[in-house]
Amino acid sequence: MHRRSILWGTLSAIGAAFAASRATAATEPSPQKLRVVYHLDDLDKVSFVIGNIQNHLDGVGGPGNVTIALVVHGQALKAFHSSGANPDLSKRVRQFSKDGIELAACGNTMKSQNIGLKDLLPGFVAAERGGVVRIAELQSQGYLYLRP
Repeated sequence: MHRRSILWGTLSAIGAAFAASRATAATEPSPQKLRVVYHLDDLDKVSFVIGNIQNHLDGVGGPGNVTIALVVHGQALKAFHSSGANPDLSKRVRQFSKDGIELAACGNTMKSQNIGLKDLLPGFVAAERGGVVRIAELQSQGYLYLRP
């Protein structure tokens, strides 16, 4: 009889501990929506990074579940010139813009390539003080840095 009491007491304690942990988990605030900045400066990685962003959106269940910024500078910006952009890239950039993704073009790169915002695919904003400055600003605001 004594063993049954010990077993019953142990099982009751385990059950109470489990119930308490479940109650604590239910009252904890939900995690904050992640904020992520993608850094792109390599022309050869444009498709890869655009694919990563799409996979990121798909993986979290859509643009409402994450805040994403893409900062482009250097040779990679050439892929986003509206006159030479491939149709698939144009379509994805258009959708990213609709989804609220910040598309920032380095102001220094724009000057060196002698282009303005009107020369880029729609949806871009200028990072007037530079792409790396914009990345640092976003990181100081809690954005996670990704450079695929």
